[in-house]
Amino acid sequence: MIETTTLVDQNCHGVLRTELGLGTFEAQLGRTAGPPAAGTTFFDTQTGFAVRRWCPPLLGLEPHTSPAGYLARRRELGVLEAGRRLLRGTGVTTYLVDTGLPGDLTAPEEIAAAGAAEAREIVRLELLAQQVADTSGTVDALLANLAHAVHTAAESAVAFVSVTAMRHGAARAAEPPDAGDVRAAAGRWLAARRVGGRLTDPVLLRHLLWTAVATGLPLQLHAGGGDGCRADCADGGTARIAGFAAATAGLGSDLVLLHGLPYHRQAARLAAAFPHVYVDLGPALAHTGARAADVLAEVLELAPFGKLLYSSGARGLPELHVVGARVFRQALARVLGGWAADGSWALADAQRVAEMIASGNARRIYGLDEI
Repeated sequence: MIETTTLVDQNCHGVLRTELGLGTFEAQLGRTAGPPAAGTTFFDTQTGFAVRRWCPPLLGLEPHTSPAGYLARRRELGVLEAGRRLLRGTGVTTYLVDTGLPGDLTAPEEIAAAGAAEAREIVRLELLAQQVADTSGTVDALLANLAHAVHTAAESAVAFVSVTAMRHGAARAAEPPDAGDVRAAAGRWLAARRVGGRLTDPVLLRHLLWTAVATGLPLQLHAGGGDGCRADCADGGTARIAGFAAATAGLGSDLVLLHGLPYHRQAARLAAAFPHVYVDLGPALAHTGARAADVLAEVLELAPFGKLLYSSGARGLPELHVVGARVFRQALARVLGGWAADGSWALADAQRVAEMIASGNARRIYGLDEI
């Protein structure tokens, strides 16, 4: 039997502090632009079935309890107690928390306390830049304050993350942009920011990425079909990441490609091709549910085992933290345990690789044992 003693969730988000009704819970569960089809529910998905399999026992119910029965028990316990039970049922020992999402979400120290675990912050570059722009009146002030903010954040954070940079910022070139181009881009964005403009300028985004690389911290890049993916970005940004990976090789900053589904094979190939590139699956395993072992096996076909990291990518619902961890452990046991059972692998090697993926690789990359 393959078991993992510790689990580092190398990219996740906080959970909602408020009580949730059925509609709000389902909206968080579905994570789509619109409601479910008429007469249906987001519980009728692989993620919904996984929630009903793994979460009810943590709240004192039988597995596969009905959605109505489950939510009634959740309300009975209250949001704090339900969240505490759920997070402590994940087996996660360290959360690396991207704090860049809007909404009433718990901070790293809150999720650590609720989950009886450790937590560290991942700083989202786009949000940091927006905060700096809103307090900078001139181009010179913006660029100086941005450099200062990134380097100050690096003193306490374990990593930076960018959601949109590979969809916009590396479209034309991977190398650092010219200083004159950066100043022009900063001026355009300051004007746009006065009316709420988001950071999408490719020059300024590349400048932001390279500022983060200069700190030496790991840089997480979204490489899947999620937030910020545009219709003209059919590979989730992996082709653009290849150029950026080549340009940053040997500079001391690792790149971690997040949440690759449905482009997980391309992301795994990049992890194999570049020494400083790593890959995770994030919520892909929760989304694929009962088929998670097949997705995990595909990545293990291509990525070196020292390059693969666990993350849940969970946000909003503590249930998604549970599902991410439980489905990952089950998929890992099925894949690696199966290879050991048929004699392809030694059981000791399967156990060692499981520990690497579950926590060892993350602890090494983010220097968690040095903190």
